[in-house]
Amino acid sequence: MGNDADSQPYIDFVPVPDGGVTSPLGFRAGGLHCGLKKNGGLDLGAIVCDVPAAAAAVCTTNRFQAAPLAVTRDSLAREGRLRAVVVNSGNANACTGRQGEEDARATRAALAAALGIPEHHVAVASTGVIGVPLDMTAVRSGIERLKDRLAADAEGAKAFGEAIMTTDTVRKTACARLELDGRTVTVGGAAKGAGMIHPNMATMLAFITTDAAVSPSVLQELLKETVDGTFNMVTVDGDTSTNDMVLAMASGLAGNAELTRGHPGFAAFAAAFRHVCEELAKAIARDGEGATRLIEVCVAGAASDDSARVIARTVASSSLVKTAVFGADANWGRIVAAVGRAGQPVNPETVDVRLGDIVTLEQSRPVPFDEEAALAYLKGDTVRIYIDLHMGSGRATAWGCDLTYDYVRINADYRT
Repeated sequence: MGNDADSQPYIDFVPVPDGGVTSPLGFRAGGLHCGLKKNGGLDLGAIVCDVPAAAAAVCTTNRFQAAPLAVTRDSLAREGRLRAVVVNSGNANACTGRQGEEDARATRAALAAALGIPEHHVAVASTGVIGVPLDMTAVRSGIERLKDRLAADAEGAKAFGEAIMTTDTVRKTACARLELDGRTVTVGGAAKGAGMIHPNMATMLAFITTDAAVSPSVLQELLKETVDGTFNMVTVDGDTSTNDMVLAMASGLAGNAELTRGHPGFAAFAAAFRHVCEELAKAIARDGEGATRLIEVCVAGAASDDSARVIARTVASSSLVKTAVFGADANWGRIVAAVGRAGQPVNPETVDVRLGDIVTLEQSRPVPFDEEAALAYLKGDTVRIYIDLHMGSGRATAWGCDLTYDYVRINADYRT
């Protein structure tokens, strides 16, 4: 980063390590246990905005879509603005038929009534076990208690982050700030996801809040573009869920001039927005079920950016690459094989591969390397795989994780 101050009046964004969904002006959040999770963990959360916020969403491409997604789309279609989103974990309310649809609408109505706002200003999201009816007695009771536990501080954000978790081992949050039109603008976010993670689309639940002034249409366009380069570049296990959604809300309370593509600070805002999404995406990959290492696959020299994205995702999702990383085995042949089967233009005579700083292939010819150094590198927390195709200017980065014994253990008895 680092723009020339003389040519760009807007400073670059600054990451806020302790920030989250309540950091932007106008947002409160909270979470509690309502009875959906058998272990007593928090299982109902909400984010509420003091004013009708410009809103946008991107949802899963799975043909079996959970009932809450239809309800959220209905809310957004009314005027593109929301005051709140209510999220339950422990139950996906997916493949639950007409009853599931009625329950999702009832959840929306319950929060709207509790807050005294129109139903179409409420979005709904669920995550958990598929095919089990939602316990609406627990949900309604929880919403009544939840309305008094919403807070515009870090504790509210923390409770919300815990309430949306399923097999996650850590809360996932991110935040960034920048100056626009002499005003401080903040972007915050929270996400959940550790398994059933694969493009396309979001393959998790993620919630982005900002106090920037921006129209619903511009926010939707920015969200779609950003998701393509962040959440759509994450893979854990090759499965795309029925409930995935990324939802963005903008209160406009920062007081900046409304952001458009022509606004001189739009690029800076887009960079901050992307930073939050990318940090959440990487956190999901790092917390993949049973994972011990984050895998970052960086592809350069591809025929196009789209081609680079496909290749990067193919390598990151390869079970053989993932198990090699788990075993700290510098088996670069598996990387090359994944590149070759990605279905994209590749010149088999010009490919370079590096594991961190360790060159293993140059112009498609093996390069002798120190096996002990490679072993030590592959035992680190993050493994970066660099691939240069030397074909064009296309580039992309994908994130994944290693495949461990624990992944099987966690998913073998997920329902029982």
